[in-house]
Amino acid sequence: METYEQETSSEQHRSTLGEGPLHPGASSPRRVILVISLMVLAFVGLFIFGYRHYLQRQRVVEAVAHTAEDTLPMVSVARVRRAAATSELTLPGNITPVTEAYIYARASGYVRRRYIDIGDRVREGQLLAEIEAPELDQQVQQARATLAQAEKQLDQAKADLGDARAKMELARVTWDRYKVLVDHGAVSRQEGDNQLAAFQSTSATVTSVEARIGSAEQNVRASRANLERLVTMQDFEKVRAPFSGVVTVRNFDVGALISGSGGSMGQSPGAGPGALSGPSTGTQGGELYRIAQIGVLRVLINVPESDAPGIRAGERAVVLVQAFPSREFAGRITRTANAVDVSSRTMLTEVQVQNADLVLLPGMFVQVRLIRARAEPPLLIPGDCIITTAKGLRVAVLEDIQLQDSQRAAGRPARSYPPQAKQVHLQEIQVGRDYGQEIEVVSGLQGWEHVVLNPGDEIEEGAVVQPVAGPRSEGAGGQRRSNATNGGAAPKAEPGNR
Repeated sequence: METYEQETSSEQHRSTLGEGPLHPGASSPRRVILVISLMVLAFVGLFIFGYRHYLQRQRVVEAVAHTAEDTLPMVSVARVRRAAATSELTLPGNITPVTEAYIYARASGYVRRRYIDIGDRVREGQLLAEIEAPELDQQVQQARATLAQAEKQLDQAKADLGDARAKMELARVTWDRYKVLVDHGAVSRQEGDNQLAAFQSTSATVTSVEARIGSAEQNVRASRANLERLVTMQDFEKVRAPFSGVVTVRNFDVGALISGSGGSMGQSPGAGPGALSGPSTGTQGGELYRIAQIGVLRVLINVPESDAPGIRAGERAVVLVQAFPSREFAGRITRTANAVDVSSRTMLTEVQVQNADLVLLPGMFVQVRLIRARAEPPLLIPGDCIITTAKGLRVAVLEDIQLQDSQRAAGRPARSYPPQAKQVHLQEIQVGRDYGQEIEVVSGLQGWEHVVLNPGDEIEEGAVVQPVAGPRSEGAGGQRRSNATNGGAAPKAEPGNR
């Protein structure tokens, strides 16, 4: 550099002195060497810088790869738990009265008066309506007269019996006297025989009158029974309530012709629409009234065959009515059919519910929740841990790691895993009732297992994973599901775990 500067200065000096410039080819090789040297130095510097940066990135990549190789997949797990000691089963049903009577007419005639209408509350024996039946009234009067005639005949027969007995006694005394006279020869034997025949004749008359009295008594009894029957039939002219309750149906009005075998004959002008009178309005043979007791109501439900063996009389039930969404009515199972209907595969069950305030009405649609005690509650697992395969349903169960022995047998170095690591085993199960968030397990699990939630593609037989606590959720029956991983720690293997 200094030589180049000296030459340049010398040139400039010669130029100043009037001398011409040097020949340009004299300094060209030096410039080329200088430029090449500078380029080589720059390339070497860039290479050294890039290589150092490459080494640093390589170290980072190797560290990340090593970390990824040692890191296990993390899965959320939950522990299998027992269901609650009581189970709930909700079934639909309709409210019906415990006691309901269809009131029919027994006497034929026209309705004279009607005292009760639908919705009225009646007491036992209360008069509901009166029927006018003139033919029946005349039959009662005729029966009374027949009874009086039979009684008079009986009295006459009794009087004849007294007269016959008096004559028989006189004939007996006379015969006793003639018998003594005949024995002493005072009178002829013929006269004695005449007195004996008279005595025997009066005795036969007494027997005949006694028989006639018995017949007259039987006539009196028959006449009295006929009168009582007609009087009873006449009493049916007054329609009365058989028990206390509420009138739910009325199918007639005043002036309607009532048949002795049923209800109103023809359409009653005052019966009103079917909504007021019921399905039998205006039909021959229908009931006059329908009375129901609603202080205690019953609900008939059909229990599925799978739940029928656990239904027992006396168990509690809760009745839910759509008209009262915020209220529950306590009920109890009173009886069951103890048989399963082959057509519907259900068992008819009756639930009674108290209705002291009379807010529940017959015919309401209700939901009945049965609360049953279970001696051996089933196992429950989260619904999102089920794995559906071609061979059936399975769950991923966590077990102790058993890979070291197999790796050593294969001649490979055994890999060390953190203490929390667990091995996956796909366990085949059979499920029962589905509660939505949880599912009953009929077989395949024992109750101590931890299962993987939302298993992904990395969950396969023998895979090693690191469990973490799954989310807490409400279990079946409103009970909170227990935390599956003991506060985030790895689940402990139970005795006998494979």
